[in-house]
Amino acid sequence: MSPTPSAKNEGTLSRLAFFDSLPGRTISRKRNTMHIIVDGYNLIRQSDTFRHSEMKSLEEGRIALIRSLAGYRKLRGHRITVVFDGWEGGSPREERDVALGVEIIYSRLGEKADEVIKRLLGKGNEESLVVTSDREIAVFAARRGSTAIASAAFDALLARSVAGSSAADVPGKSNPDVDDDRPGMKRKGPSRRLSKQKRAALARFKKL
Repeated sequence: MSPTPSAKNEGTLSRLAFFDSLPGRTISRKRNTMHIIVDGYNLIRQSDTFRHSEMKSLEEGRIALIRSLAGYRKLRGHRITVVFDGWEGGSPREERDVALGVEIIYSRLGEKADEVIKRLLGKGNEESLVVTSDREIAVFAARRGSTAIASAAFDALLARSVAGSSAADVPGKSNPDVDDDRPGMKRKGPSRRLSKQKRAALARFKKL
């Protein structure tokens, strides 16, 4: 996908360091937190706001996304990792850093962000949710016991989080494969209990 040379990565981090030094709101720590893994460029290109920033430069797009994720993290307390592609013009080695409390990973030269995200999903027992519109990653996440939310839906959640809205207020946040249990909604087919996987997905969406 898009090149992310090491020099540009350093520029992004140095600019974010300024915002990191500014006073901010205290993180709302919750027991029911999870690890949110973000497919960086996928989310940027599904968002009108972030895409507009990226039109100026890749760095501007990354900065806009990371600042937004940092604000959401302060409100909700989740651990957030954003993964960017470096496979066409990145460093020979995978690069990692932290800015504004958000963990940042750039895949190494020759490796796509998809592979990094799959590795992260395969590590540990931490409850996780993936932000992506890539169906392959979403299916992989489900097989690993995780959950995926479409980038456009998470973008809407980010936009509304400042106003205090919850995930339940965001149109399209639900997994289309999960039955709607809201009062007054008719189920299709015979009444039945949701599968363990679908119940877990609904529980994660409610934490957003």
